Amino acid sequence: MKNKIRIWTKQHENILKDLEANDRYIVKKEYIVGKMEEHASLYLDVYNWYYLAASKLVMPPQDVQYPIWVSLAEEEKIANSPGNVQIEILVDEDQLITMDFDKWGRIVNYMYIPADAQDEQEHAALLRRYGVDDCTAYMKPFYPNIRQKIIKSWDRLFDESIVLTEARVGTIWELKKEWIVSITR
Repeated sequence: MKNKIRIWTKQHENILKDLEANDRYIVKKEYIVGKMEEHASLYLDVYNWYYLAASKLVMPPQDVQYPIWVSLAEEEKIANSPGNVQIEILVDEDQLITMDFDKWGRIVNYMYIPADAQDEQEHAALLRRYGVDDCTAYMKPFYPNIRQKIIKSWDRLFDESIVLTEARVGTIWELKKEWIVSITR
């Protein structure tokens, strides 16, 4: 028997229609574009990277490209707000991908994930020499070597030996109707 784990997600209430019609919910590109508007391309860039990296840990269904973000503890779940629902889920542990919250935050902000304190100092010195920050080095075409170094550092997202914070977050590739324990409006 597989181990089950309880997780929580906050989603727009419209996903209930998907769940009713399809017995599952998956994140679609148009949902990200609708939510993030003019910033969508920034998120899609890192989500494409995440898809490739996380697929090595848990293979997504063929029709899935984007993750569903989940909280790993009830006290850490995102507070509900108008137009949204909180969903409590019981899922097989092998469907859940977890990570250091701060490492993911660095990726979303196009920042370097250091291997250790010395590596962080060396990277900061490199940025000072060029008079640039991580985000600028990533976004502008003038720093291809630094950009590649930043992207390569993201491979540390799932390296449990590198810890930036004890706070954890998770993803699942799909939400099946039968996994739902409760829905709070």
